Amino acid sequence: MRHRSLTAAGIVLVLGGALTAVASAAAGPSVGNISPGNPYASCTAGATPGAKVTVGAEEEPWVAVDRRNPGHVIAAYQQDRWSNGGAHGVAASYSTDGRHFTKVPLPFSKCAPGGLDYERASDAWVDFGPDGVAYSSGLDFDVSSARNGVGAATSYDGGRTWTHVTQLIDDTDAAFTDDKNSVTADPRHPGTAYQVWDRIDQVASGPGAHYDGPSYIAITRDHGRTWGPAHVFVDTSVVPNSQTIGNVIVADARTDTLYDFFEWQTYSDTTGTRPTDLHYAFVTSHDQGRTWSKPTTIASDTSVPEVHPNAPDDASKALRAGANLISAAIDPVTGELYAAFEGSAFTGGRYDDVELVHSADHGRTWSAPVQINQAPAAPAFTPSIAVNDHGQVAVTYYDLRYLQPGDATTLPTAMWMATYPRGGTRPSERRISPVFDWLLAPYAGWGHFLGDYEAVAVSGGTSFRPVLVATTGDASDATDVYSGVFGPGPVNSGPPLAHPAPRLAVPTHLNAHPRRH
Repeated sequence: MRHRSLTAAGIVLVLGGALTAVASAAAGPSVGNISPGNPYASCTAGATPGAKVTVGAEEEPWVAVDRRNPGHVIAAYQQDRWSNGGAHGVAASYSTDGRHFTKVPLPFSKCAPGGLDYERASDAWVDFGPDGVAYSSGLDFDVSSARNGVGAATSYDGGRTWTHVTQLIDDTDAAFTDDKNSVTADPRHPGTAYQVWDRIDQVASGPGAHYDGPSYIAITRDHGRTWGPAHVFVDTSVVPNSQTIGNVIVADARTDTLYDFFEWQTYSDTTGTRPTDLHYAFVTSHDQGRTWSKPTTIASDTSVPEVHPNAPDDASKALRAGANLISAAIDPVTGELYAAFEGSAFTGGRYDDVELVHSADHGRTWSAPVQINQAPAAPAFTPSIAVNDHGQVAVTYYDLRYLQPGDATTLPTAMWMATYPRGGTRPSERRISPVFDWLLAPYAGWGHFLGDYEAVAVSGGTSFRPVLVATTGDASDATDVYSGVFGPGPVNSGPPLAHPAPRLAVPTHLNAHPRRH
């Protein structure tokens, strides 16, 4: 399918309190809609009383680019988001030339032809191996029963077809909830890939009350034909009432080292509602995931609730974005590690900025966070990070700099990309999306939802390919997935972006959302 480009003519700004289309004097962004169509439009699975499905809404994308051929691209995302968790299914858009995309279902729910027998799916993820084999991951679950788990599928033709559909874990007890899965192909060992997620084991009250949420892993070493048994690799039982969330593996092909990044959350009791400690951490493996180190702390999570700045107490205008999740990447030449996340250390706990840390010694020590987003007094959300072959770093994020004082009826939003050279000096920032109204996104869980994560990948060794969700203004097609390729752009040399942030080791109000799909 040919994608539809969005350029400066589609930019919207706030004039007189209303969203008005305007032209930009400067060259505008150019991203294409890569998610037209809907393979699940007639599906009726997963309905529950009071739940609303936004048919046509695509959410929460991840993207992979074949390192051997940057024209081979796969983006995976939720299709038809439900208000109370998950979607009709997950889908993927693949390209063989980097410009034209075709949409196909991913087989993780019963809405997909030949899909797994689950009523809903969520949390789509995809990655290419060094030989061009693609691996996908999807969260799958029922709403009419306690069944839930993580599924895997493999493509040997660039995302056109998906085979070897495998249920990695199949929980049927209401005490167990699988969440926030991802898949990473090993860049050094063709045929090897790693699926990771958190698995909550909770009985909130009574004589057997407990709360635990370790990280699980399943590994394929035969190009996705089979997967080894799912098992714990980050043990959270060592600290009562703890869990991980947002596990994602970053691989160093030079040293054959795996780094799994996540947030560690500890709660005051078994209800999992009153957090007492939130921090980002990682574990390492030097034997292709067979054994793992103990966790090492990176930084505290100082994020605060994501709200409409002009209507912070209006629950109908609440936002759901990337707080509590970490995005990480590695310099393929030097092995320097980078991680980005939402935090309020630079705002005194008033609202979230995008913060970045890096480590030049394989994670033994980490820099103090620096602020990445540039607009003053504009909250920023949902960072994603990638590092190209020249050591240039790209961080993408949404921010609210176009919001006018007093406007509580709309929420003008755009995605930006900051790029800077190896070592973390002052970045250059540019807008890479049109401006759109976030409040037109589906309301999911506790806020208007574009995704708990977006993504950016390296394309052709030096350029960057982001994927993002934006609202369309069309109620029948509320959100779409957009993508394009951007060069590294100008990068400024000079002093660090800011003085190290004052650390809010224990924020006044710890902010943790029970994601649960």
